Amino acid sequence: MKYDSVLLVAFGGPTPGCCNKYEPDKCPGEAYCFVEGITGDDESQKDRVKDISSHYVKLGGFSPFNELTDKQAEALENALRERNLSLPVFAGFRHWTPYLKEVIAEMANNGHRKILGIIMAPHQSKVSWEWYQLAAQKGIDAVEGDKPTIDYLEPWYTHKGYVGAIAEIIKSASGDKLDRAELVFTAHAIPQAAADISPYSQQFEKTGEAVAHKLGRTRFDFAYQSEVETSAVPWTQPDINDWLRAKKKEGVETTVVASPIGFLCEHVEVLYDLDIEAKEIAEACGIEFIRAGTVGDHPKFINMLADFVCEKVEM
Repeated sequence: MKYDSVLLVAFGGPTPGCCNKYEPDKCPGEAYCFVEGITGDDESQKDRVKDISSHYVKLGGFSPFNELTDKQAEALENALRERNLSLPVFAGFRHWTPYLKEVIAEMANNGHRKILGIIMAPHQSKVSWEWYQLAAQKGIDAVEGDKPTIDYLEPWYTHKGYVGAIAEIIKSASGDKLDRAELVFTAHAIPQAAADISPYSQQFEKTGEAVAHKLGRTRFDFAYQSEVETSAVPWTQPDINDWLRAKKKEGVETTVVASPIGFLCEHVEVLYDLDIEAKEIAEACGIEFIRAGTVGDHPKFINMLADFVCEKVEM
């Protein structure tokens, strides 16, 4: 076959077990190590690391990200098997174990040399696609001897499988309140300079437009979340919290349904930044806040990926 394995390439989140960066008796905790691994250990980043890692602590100290990505991998492998395609599906992470280099080494040791990669981010920017590909390539370069090759699925941000899954999840979360609610789509904020040289924001908006059309909605908004508040550079706007405050100033006393279409599973940016922080601000503004779930292993989403894999294998 053209490919002998599939690799989900994802961000990752802290799970129980030391990352071995510190001596065991000096480890500040998995969440701290995880965030520090992203921001770097420069002294100027210490307050930011403490602040963000505290979000994980409030959620129990860890993230469900890796477990949920593993479930997506399992669901995809099962969907491929139902299509008479026996391809093992692995999951590797850029920022936590099992790191991409570890998973690729394991795949190579098991004889897998033709990898089909799926980047688990719906919208393209340097940090969401290029850096993932770079991390995977470093893992391939580290393999001794016959090195694997990797190709990637094309973006699927307006595909009916992804859009349909989101629409069903929104309807399930909001019930009969959707028709009279404000609908807002969210994605992770990125530096505006990065957005200016990537299709990230345009793809985000196209996803939202496609979902709104599926729902029969003509009125909807876009907002960003999880901005680095201490950053010296501007980030994509509006921030979801500012958007909620603006609704209050407009005299809106209604229900808001927020759909985090920039995320594929539940993790801290959703569970804290929306479910705790944004919800508290909405309540202070007198607004009912309903947060729709992420696509996770929704059948429409998984079947879309399975169809794409089959097409790639048969090309």
